[in-house]
Amino acid sequence: MNIKIIGVGKIKEKFYRAAIAEYGKRLSRYCKFEVVEVPDEKAPENLSEAQMAEVMVKEGERILAKIKDREYVYALAIKGKERTSEDFAAEIDKLAIYGKSDITFVIGGSLGLTPAVLKRADQQISFGRFTLPHQLMRVVLSEQIYRAFTIINGLPYHK
Repeated sequence: MNIKIIGVGKIKEKFYRAAIAEYGKRLSRYCKFEVVEVPDEKAPENLSEAQMAEVMVKEGERILAKIKDREYVYALAIKGKERTSEDFAAEIDKLAIYGKSDITFVIGGSLGLTPAVLKRADQQISFGRFTLPHQLMRVVLSEQIYRAFTIINGLPYHK
């Protein structure tokens, strides 16, 4: 199984990079895990609606360029479906059983994801209504993917 996280922008903080690397190392026994960073669009603070849309479109195009046709895509979105860790693990397991072994998770930039990216997604997933820094969300997502594999394999980590 191949698991990929596509995120907008670079992670600058060492502790976030270290946490993602740790989960990547743990995941290596279950899947090929990769994090792909696409450049964020540099923009001033006070953007007009049109400028915000333009930034989102450019970031969305960069995201879509990193997704292959065969990949099953989860878009992280506040309005997405919330799940328990057990439900998430069951979904990942079911996807593998049905031959969907290339799973991609997409985390947008500070303005979110364009309709084109949301349309390409097979599902939208939410980790709640909190707003989290995108760098931290990559850590949280990496941990939940690892947790899913421990649940699937009946390991005690989840308890």
